Amino acid sequence: MQQRLPSKFERPILFAHRGAKAHSAENTLESFELAMRLGATGLETDVWLTKDGQVICDHDGVVNKRLRRIPINNFNRAELATSIPSLDELFMRCGTDINYSIDVCDESSIERINELISRVGGDFAKKVWLCSPNYSSLCEWHEKYPALQLVNSIRLSKITEGPERRCANLAKNGITALNMHHTDWNGGLVALTHRFGLAAFSWDIQHNELLCNAFRMGVDAVFSDWTDRMVDAFRTEFGD
Repeated sequence: MQQRLPSKFERPILFAHRGAKAHSAENTLESFELAMRLGATGLETDVWLTKDGQVICDHDGVVNKRLRRIPINNFNRAELATSIPSLDELFMRCGTDINYSIDVCDESSIERINELISRVGGDFAKKVWLCSPNYSSLCEWHEKYPALQLVNSIRLSKITEGPERRCANLAKNGITALNMHHTDWNGGLVALTHRFGLAAFSWDIQHNELLCNAFRMGVDAVFSDWTDRMVDAFRTEFGD
């Protein structure tokens, strides 16, 4: 068996992608709660801003009206389906002891997100990981909201300057983690990321063998639709 390489964290975060997506309707409070019961230590969602300035959790950011797909920012919060939770509802229902990975799909929502996190106070900001592929936006957000934990979510092929230069730039500008597809990672890239003080996050891992491989290469967080498989793989590797 491959020796497990060291992680930046004592234990990697187990992010349930859109809640317990493989087991229940995604991005619902019920799905997020189920993921927690199954053993997830983190919850992942995408967020958008409504017309009246509410941050809501939804993957596509559109509302289907007959044959049209209308962006969510055309609607007030009260006009959306009750099954779509707001971010503050998610925080209130699932609490502050679990990690959150939030894809900031509508960049205009960042001020409101910061307000929601700040309202909770304490060390909650350290539990919330705000993700974006836009390096320039991440740098601007860090300058404006230095308490937020920011994550660059990107494919390796999109890093035109190369991973070492990207990691150096992220670290220089206060970004805390690099999040890439599991097929982009190897042990050397994880070690490189750690060398710059960044956490290595790995997404879209759906099978036990691949999850175990990710843990062995020392990644700091994994994302999976299958919460039960993710937890089983963690227990296989860490014995907890």
